[in-house]
Amino acid sequence: MEDKKVNIAIIGLGFGAEFIPIYQRHPNANMYAICQRNAEKLNQVGDAFGIEKRYTDYDELLNDPAVDAVHINTPIPDHAGQALKALRAGKHVACTVPMATSVEDCRRIVEAVQETGLTYMMMETVVYAREFLFMKELYDKGELGKLQFIKASHQQDMDGWPNYWPGLPPMHYATHCVGPVLGITRGEAEYVSCFGSGTIRQELHAHYNSPFAVETAHIKFRNSDLSAHVYRSLFDTARQYRESFEVYGSKKAVEWPLIEGRPLVVHTAKRPEPEIPEEMECPDYAHLLPEAIQRFTTKGVYDEDEHQHLSFTQGAGHGGSHPHLVHEFVSSLVENRQPFPNARQSANITCVGILAHESAMKGGEIVQLPDFTFLKD
Repeated sequence: MEDKKVNIAIIGLGFGAEFIPIYQRHPNANMYAICQRNAEKLNQVGDAFGIEKRYTDYDELLNDPAVDAVHINTPIPDHAGQALKALRAGKHVACTVPMATSVEDCRRIVEAVQETGLTYMMMETVVYAREFLFMKELYDKGELGKLQFIKASHQQDMDGWPNYWPGLPPMHYATHCVGPVLGITRGEAEYVSCFGSGTIRQELHAHYNSPFAVETAHIKFRNSDLSAHVYRSLFDTARQYRESFEVYGSKKAVEWPLIEGRPLVVHTAKRPEPEIPEEMECPDYAHLLPEAIQRFTTKGVYDEDEHQHLSFTQGAGHGGSHPHLVHEFVSSLVENRQPFPNARQSANITCVGILAHESAMKGGEIVQLPDFTFLKD
């Protein structure tokens, strides 16, 4: 890769601080600036990681001509507006999930990328987790055979989380299960049908006018015979944290363990004999990364657990995905290529969840994905 440095600014220093030392060690990144409204928190993080350039005002940061790209890690309602501001200020954008909370905001971001020629990447952790990379490798090598069906889930107890989380419709935060089912083939969702199930407690309904405890959707792939099943829960559903992803092929299938920390199960067809199941420890994929950041696939950026963001500790370290996300974003800028997922792909993944909830509120009605979420044929 070229000997080029990209000046990165991280916006939001809760979850965002997890990425600082990865950028600091990436050979093509310069961890240039950080931004946080709370000056005390800003200075704590800046001092801890030795970052000189600090902003409490996002607009001031965007006016800094030295900033090449921003990595947004702020609350979900802020993602779309901050991404659009950055693109219009001439900055490339990496943004934590989801891309936006409305189809229209997804459209605006896609159009802004088209107009500016800048790069947008949604930083979806699951499509760079070691388990996904393992299944993707099997698929790419043809070891799965013909892919027949895909399934994914994301179940999490969000009680006690702040601000905008109480009562959030489950499918409004569905990228962790939608991303991998589309990502393994680099496919696109054409339409979705979703049902709501169960009821969350009454005091949570008013926030989003959404009653469902669980939302479960079927996704039809565009230009393909494939479909996928995804389900999602956030409140009042007893389940250990789980981000699962399963693939079923004609030669092999890979299933997620029911309990966190157990091995994957690989089923191999031995026709005419019965399929053979085998527990398999998932390999790590640090070898795909520059040596300087390989350690971050198995170790968080902090030495002490109490400093790690709750999503990181609940989510089993996000499958070692963080350095892969950083490398994909930075290398796409250096190599002047599209990252995965790019703006249209991010919109397709995000809009599946938004429109799935619309479908659930209409009793499972089929809802088409808009054309702007498709790559050109």
